[in-house]
Amino acid sequence: MAVARDARAAGCIRVQRAGPVATVLLDHPGRLNAITVSMWRELAQAFTALSADTGLRCVVVRGVGGHFAAGADIREFPEVRSDPDRVQAYHRLTIAPALQAIARCIHPVLAVIEGVCVGGGLEIASVCDLRLATHDARFGAPINRLGFPMAPDEMRGLLALAGRAVTLEILLEGRVFDAREALSKGLLTRVVDAAGLDSEQAATVARLCAGAPQAARLNKRMAARLGAGNPPLTDAEWQACFGYASGHDHQEGVRAFLDRRPPVFKGE
Repeated sequence: MAVARDARAAGCIRVQRAGPVATVLLDHPGRLNAITVSMWRELAQAFTALSADTGLRCVVVRGVGGHFAAGADIREFPEVRSDPDRVQAYHRLTIAPALQAIARCIHPVLAVIEGVCVGGGLEIASVCDLRLATHDARFGAPINRLGFPMAPDEMRGLLALAGRAVTLEILLEGRVFDAREALSKGLLTRVVDAAGLDSEQAATVARLCAGAPQAARLNKRMAARLGAGNPPLTDAEWQACFGYASGHDHQEGVRAFLDRRPPVFKGE
């Protein structure tokens, strides 16, 4: 969809739809896609709407102009983080809902990363399901140089993805590192040459879309539910987990395999 020039200059989130695939674009020209307050809010709204769209098969998150995102827009800090109450509101009422909306999206979410992916950009990537990056992408969270720690709701995704040791290394050292190191730390799914990024994105999206939508949703829900420290599954949850057995997609998948043909899933 078209975006006014002044909206883009101030930073915005753009959503494009192509069949069963939605692409969420981080767009802040001249600022390495630094994320403003309005962009955090637009992210929350966009992912809430996308999660309610059962016609989708996957969502791609990507930055415009050769970069993913350079974190939050620090130019706003003197106003939006000017005292303890505003600091807490900024992190708990602005950033946290956006990250939660991405993490709770019922569809598979793929982050496609090039250029800078630091601070808030890394937080966004961490709550996506898959992360595809170019070799020259750069990662980190050097916020210790700004004199503050990572907020709890923002650390949650990084901890779940990379674990305590890597999270603390990233935050305590404040280094910016390359994609090869990010892959070794468990932050990335795959790393490719820049020239092959678009084709690898297309191939990954095709694989995500080829699977049964209901199976993807159940896998995401159960992966979140089985996190460390959570109580055992209830009888109702067990029933819901295996409720797919009488649905169309499971029966179609088995029939298609036996018939040696591609399955036609309906999300049922």
